[in-house]
Amino acid sequence: MKLTTLSRYGVRSMFDIAYYGAGKPIKASEISLRQEISLNYIGQIFLRLKKSGLLKSYRGRAGGYYLALTPEEITLKMIIDAVEGPVDLVHCRKNEAECPFMNNCVTFPKWKKASEILEEYFSSITIKDLMDDAEKKGLK
Repeated sequence: MKLTTLSRYGVRSMFDIAYYGAGKPIKASEISLRQEISLNYIGQIFLRLKKSGLLKSYRGRAGGYYLALTPEEITLKMIIDAVEGPVDLVHCRKNEAECPFMNNCVTFPKWKKASEILEEYFSSITIKDLMDDAEKKGLK
């Protein structure tokens, strides 16, 4: 399983806003340059993040994007869910009743548990954690 660029770039963009914006709106073009993500793709990601309530924008000369919640409140799971949906290793996790093999499936409980572990892990990491890691690395 691989996370798509939607998730990876979504997390990088949200980190960028928190780390470099310091609570002030930051332009998508600046994020695009720093994170090496096309401006068009950032626009698509930001639409999803805004719709989910994680990101807000301010129009005008001093406008840009800013976090709707504090860096301590925003988890990787929230970002991943916003840009591409829940982390599920198998599609039958949410539709158990629709699977004709569910009664005899010996692998389903393993995939379900693995998905739950990933959800728990991504829920335990916040944007603030990433900011702390960046400071320890001396990221400017």
